Formats: sequence, C-alpha cells, structure tokens
Amino acid sequence: MINIKFPDGNVRQYEAGSSAMDIANSISEGLARNVLSATVNGDHWDANRPISSDADLMLHTWKDEAGKYAFWHSSAHIMAEALEALFPGIKFAFGPPIENGFYYDVDTGDKPLTPADFSKIEQKMIELAQQKNEFVRTEVSKADATQYFTEKGDEYKVEHIESLEDGSISFYKQGNFTDLCRGPHIPHTGYIKAVKVMSLAGAYWKGDESRKQLTRVYGITFPKQKELKAYLHMLEEAKKRDHRKLGQEMELFMFSEKVGSGLPIWLPKGTQVRERLQAFLRGEQEKLGYKMVVTPHIGGKELYMTSGHYAKYGEDSFQPIKTPRDGEEFLLKPMNCPHHCEIFGHRPRSYKELPLKIGEFGTVYRYEQSGELHGLSRVRGFTQDDAHIFCTTDQLKEQFLEVLHLTTHVLNKMGFEEFTAQISLRDPDNPDKYIGSDENWDAAESAIIEATKEVDLQTKTELGEAAFYGPKLDFMIKDALGRRWQLGTIQVDYNLPERFELEYIGSDNQSHRPVMIHRAPFGSMERFMSILIEHTAGKFPLWLTPEQYVLIPVDNKFLSYCEEVKMELAKHDIRGFIDERNETIGKKIRDNEVAKIPILLIVGEKEIESKGVAVRMQGEKGDQGTKSIADFVQYFQELL
Repeated sequence: MINIKFPDGNVRQYEAGSSAMDIANSISEGLARNVLSATVNGDHWDANRPISSDADLMLHTWKDEAGKYAFWHSSAHIMAEALEALFPGIKFAFGPPIENGFYYDVDTGDKPLTPADFSKIEQKMIELAQQKNEFVRTEVSKADATQYFTEKGDEYKVEHIESLEDGSISFYKQGNFTDLCRGPHIPHTGYIKAVKVMSLAGAYWKGDESRKQLTRVYGITFPKQKELKAYLHMLEEAKKRDHRKLGQEMELFMFSEKVGSGLPIWLPKGTQVRERLQAFLRGEQEKLGYKMVVTPHIGGKELYMTSGHYAKYGEDSFQPIKTPRDGEEFLLKPMNCPHHCEIFGHRPRSYKELPLKIGEFGTVYRYEQSGELHGLSRVRGFTQDDAHIFCTTDQLKEQFLEVLHLTTHVLNKMGFEEFTAQISLRDPDNPDKYIGSDENWDAAESAIIEATKEVDLQTKTELGEAAFYGPKLDFMIKDALGRRWQLGTIQVDYNLPERFELEYIGSDNQSHRPVMIHRAPFGSMERFMSILIEHTAGKFPLWLTPEQYVLIPVDNKFLSYCEEVKMELAKHDIRGFIDERNETIGKKIRDNEVAKIPILLIVGEKEIESKGVAVRMQGEKGDQGTKSIADFVQYFQELL
C-alpha cells in the first residue's frame, strides 16, 4: 500500500501502482471525468501513470494552468498525427503547449502548407480525437530512440536525441502516432471536443537563422465547443482593442523607419498620458521617501562587465561604441541598476541613511530581432519606472512589504483588480545561468517567500524564471478580455551590492554590505501603455485621458462662445479642445467617438441662449441634456 497526501493535508492509502485517475475515481466519478493530469511529488504527471510510492498528490482539471498544459500538449500530438496522415513524408521538430493553445514545427518538403489546409486538418483532428485513444508512455534507450526516428526519416528528432544525456528516453503513443516526449498527457484523446487551426509562421530549426526554416502550425483546442466559440469571440474583441490600431486612431504614438524599428515616438496626446502616469507614480513614491535621479543613456563597457549585464545581455544589447580618439567603449544601457549602484557608492554611507530609495524613469535599450517587435509591447528602447532600495538585512522584509503594497495599489488604481503573483526562483538544474553564492540566493528566495506568506498573497512558484542576479516576484494581471499579462516586478538582490563592493557603516562602526531591492510597478511605460490601451479599449480613466472633452459647435458662428466655455473649464482644471473643422455635426460626433474623447459638448442656439452645453457621453446613445457651465463642472467632478 502507498500513502497519498492531498493538498488539504488529508492522507489516504491506495494500492501501489494506482494512478491519479484511479484515485480520483475512488473519490467521485464526477471528479474523475474532469481530471486531466496530476502533480506527484512536485512533478507534472500523466493522470493514468502508475504511482509506485508514497506521494503528495494534486489533481488538475481544465480550470488549472497545469490541466490546460497537459490538454494542449496532448492536442499538439493529435495535430501531428493528423498532419502525418494527411501529408505523408512530413517531418517533425518540436510541438509544445503555449499560453493559449500549442504549435508544431514541421518540415513539409516541397509541398507548403497553406490556410486552405486548415479545415481538413481540423476535421482529421476531430476524427482522431473521437477514437478516444489512450496516451501510452514507454521508456526506451537512447540507442533505440535514435534507431526508431532514423528508420522513420525524422532527422530533426534524431538530432535532438543526440543532444540528450545517455539514459532512458520517454515515448508517447496514441493511435498510430508515436512521439519523443517528456509528457504529461491527458488520459485519452476523447477529452478534445473542439479544434481550431489558427495560423502559420516560419520558424528556424532550434531558433538558428543559419538552419532550415520550418513551418510553425498554431492551433487551439477545448473540451467544449462553446468554449472555442467564446475564445474566437474574444479574439475578435482583441482585434478591435489592438493597441497598435487604437494608438494610431487616437494619435498616441508612432514609429518611423528612418528613426528605426522598435523605437517608439510619443505624440502629444500619448505624451500627456505617459506624463500623468509618471506624475501619479512619482507622487506615490515621494510619500514613501524615494529620491528621483537621472542617469545617462549610455555607460562604459566596464560598468556592465562589473554588474554582469554584459555577459547576460551582450548578444541582446547594442554592441559597444568606441570613441574616435581615445578608444573608450560605451554601450546603450540595458539596465538602470548599475548606474544606481554607482550613485550609492559614490560617497561613504551610514546606516542612518538606510533605507536609501533611488527612483528613475530611465530609458534602456535591448536589441530585439525585427520579427519579434510588436507595437509598444516589444520594442528596442523602453522606459522603466525603475527604483532600487538599498537597505540592511533587518530592514529587508519591511521594505519588501512596502514595495508589495505600492505595487498592488498601482495595479488597483489602473483598474487591474484581478491579479496573481509569481515567485520566480532559480533553476536548480542550470546553476551557471546565475551569479552569486548559494547562501545569498537562499537568503533572497526566503525573504520573498516569507513576505508573501505574511500578507497571504495568492502566489505560484516557477523554477528557472529568476533574474540572473536574484529571485523575483512578478505580478500577473488579467485584463478585461480575460487575458493574462506580466506587469510589475519586485526583485531581491544580494549579488550586485557584492559585485560593486557597496558598503555602509553600521551602528557598530563596522562596514556592512547592503541588500538591494529592484522594483518597477509598471514594468515599462511602453508595455504598460500597450496593455492599458487594450484593457480599456482606449477609454482611459477620466483623470488620465489626454482630452477630457470636445466642444462641437453646430455652426462655426458659435466658435467664440466655445472659446469662452473652454476658458471657464480650464479654470477648473478640465482639459479639452474645440472641433473647428468644417464638417457636419454627425461626422464630428463620429470622429470624436472613434478618438475615444470621453465627453462631447454640443453647442447650438439653444445652448447659447441658456449659457450652457448639451452633454453627450462617449459610447452612449443620446445625451445627458443641457447643463449650465456650473452644473457641468459639478457633474464632471462627480465623474472624476
């Protein structure tokens, strides 16, 4: 018999060799019908894979990310089986699940796939799913795995197997298809009820531009047809909210080929929004004692070699520029942290100065491949709402909690009320990815875990997602369409103070090394703006929007009255403009609706006689009636 411990602490006994599905069945048939995969002693596990020893068990359904992972992982295998049946001779590379769905990289030879093939791929996948074939796991030797795929003619699989360590390798088979795979998978193919092939893209084998370009086939599946329908509806809504489209319509930002790809230019209206966001956060920081600084856009190569950023971001940074006469080397800065370390270390420090909180809206630069650039969300130059807190080890927990409260306050203020936090730790299998001692890492990881427990913050832990110099807490928000985004981060760092040899004199008159907290509630102004535009569909909160109203005269002979109204509203810090174009009243209303102006004020003979304005709210049919200027100001303040 084996002891199985559940998340609630309850322990039950089962026969050795029982699977998660057997255990779920013993609890209830309803539960068993919904179980897709499991976690056994921390490892993601097939629901029908035997458990041979005592274990901690967690069951996963469609409601869990782990359940979706297994579902879409299995769907990738079914798509591969369908492709092999439809296109004999096709060769397979990798086929992982992703955040929404899955993809498979394939080599179709001289017969390229096209969107015209999507419907027959979908039909074949549904046909295969309905067979309810089990996903069967087997362990084979590296030699046998190599032989299998060599005989099949899948050279991509053979090359990948050669890169693996010697030992057993897992295969999964469903129906007539066998794949090299670690798993896990759902119990059988019948769980998949709805299928959609989404798109095609090019992808180099192993991401190497010198290798062959393969075809990446994207797909998504669901356990119910209505869920697929809802997802496709969400995608249509997302297209309407695309920040690139709205940013152009609202004249917020632009890109210029002459300036350079991935380098956004903020237009006047976008600049207003950006500056108000910065003013809000600057005000919140000043309440907490932050000191704002400004540092250069470039730095000497030695600075980033000391910090470790050159080794980490060297390939992804704009390469060093040598000065023409004395041969000095400079980089466009990839991070603000080294500059702030230099600020701390430029003179002796006392414990009485700690915590020292240094803040900056600092622009940094990373080289992203042109194919990865995407509006404001993936750029080559971006401004971080960066701050670094230098504190004692005794102050670390208190300061971390303060930053935690600031970040949640910022997210709530921006309308992101639904979010979770991810504790990002080291990858224990890849220690070379990180700098610093195990002792420092253990201390930093413990500080984050203890602080989140103290405030009962809902978290999940991800190994391998830490920054190269320390663990971090990343905030994952859910937007109005239910999409998840990573926004805001807090990091604990014992390593950079050590690399820069930072010290302060303690109350014992001895030298001590500070601890460093990195934090950025917005993450970057560019990415945050892209998410905020799509979350609000361009309808920013009234306090944030660049133009809160537009005055629309029915005839240009009413322009002078509109000027009077505009001047009066300005006295109450209400900002807007007059639409003086020689267009019909209907077109002016439509255009300003598209531009997401929150309040439309119509002025005609009636309004001039009553010394008022007709109020119309963006996106609403009809108007709010005619209001005097004083009544409108009161109405506006209530809206604000």
